[in-house]
Amino acid sequence: MQRIGLVLHTSSNGNMILKADNPPRIGDQTVDENLKPVGTVFDVFGPVYTPYVAVRPDVENPGRLINHVLYAVPSSKPKRERRKR
Repeated sequence: MQRIGLVLHTSSNGNMILKADNPPRIGDQTVDENLKPVGTVFDVFGPVYTPYVAVRPDVENPGRLINHVLYAVPSSKPKRERRKR
């Protein structure tokens, strides 16, 4: 489990916007400090040295998570193997 960062606000389309300490991969699941599932990482954007993360919420009221820290649970997708030449 990896700390993503603090939820700043919700966007007009309902996504939660976080200021990332450690940017996760797109598609990773997110949980709150109680390990309850919150949503999925939808986008990573902004400057490289201080990126922002958009999380598509799976909870009914994402506004209650403002000023809370979210964590990423890495997805278990199989890695693609490189072909030998």
